[in-house]
Amino acid sequence: MSAQDRLTDALYGLGWSTVKKLPEPVAVRLGRTIADLAWKQRGKGVQRLESNYARVVPGASPERLAELSRAGMRSYLRYWMESFRLPAWSAERIKGGVEVKDLHHLTEGLAAGKGVVLALPHLANWDLAGAWVTTRLGIPFTTVAERLKPETLYDRFVAYREGLGMEVLPHSGGTAFGTLARRLRDGGLVCLVADRDLSASGVEVDFFGDTARMPAGPALLAQQTGALLLPVTLWYDDSPVMRGRVHPPVEVPESGTRAEKTSVMTQALADAFATGIADHPEDWHMLQRLWLADLDPEKGRP
Repeated sequence: MSAQDRLTDALYGLGWSTVKKLPEPVAVRLGRTIADLAWKQRGKGVQRLESNYARVVPGASPERLAELSRAGMRSYLRYWMESFRLPAWSAERIKGGVEVKDLHHLTEGLAAGKGVVLALPHLANWDLAGAWVTTRLGIPFTTVAERLKPETLYDRFVAYREGLGMEVLPHSGGTAFGTLARRLRDGGLVCLVADRDLSASGVEVDFFGDTARMPAGPALLAQQTGALLLPVTLWYDDSPVMRGRVHPPVEVPESGTRAEKTSVMTQALADAFATGIADHPEDWHMLQRLWLADLDPEKGRP
């Protein structure tokens, strides 16, 4: 393990061991202070965040984009402060920490026994949403985690999410899809963060007027297992409570090839994600390149 990897692992370990012990008001102030310092430094992540917001809020002035990126960094650090503290939260704190609109789409789908796929963008705190599902609703679910470097950091994230009641599968290795399909055929719940895919198997979608690539997995799982596919969006407001919405099901088209159906369904997910992101852009934690024009100018708009 390199010195950089050891430092990264140690910093995350410090977060989980120390931040979770802080009183909540102290953790909130600490997160905001770190966010403002990072924003003032205007590193690559902040600049990319502003660039992405420029697509989400077309015509925004530089002042408005700076305002959004500052709020975005505060939202991002709120996510981390909450995540570091989640293992120490009581069941009652988790149950009271989330309010979800149109939850009936999820509960009715599970009651039908066909399995449900929840697909989310990187909005607000998806880990808190997952903990709420397992704690408030008493529903276990399966998810997928990207393998991180160093391996010890990946192990920390897996242990953290499993401690919140999730079954976590590694993204690499080729076995995750089959396991997810089995869980769905048994009437289970699968939750996937699905607004960014840089692999060759990603599906191109129109996203805020330009082409991006999103994972095919949610649509393919729904087609192959008969599970319900539900987009979910999350957001923060000025209270300690996170809000969410379960959108209506994405239907499997009646005709077309598997690839054509997957394209239509993934575009429907992208449209639902765009609705939530446009309403709460500061809670979209996308500090990486997403659109093809940014990833490879020759494939997109100059």
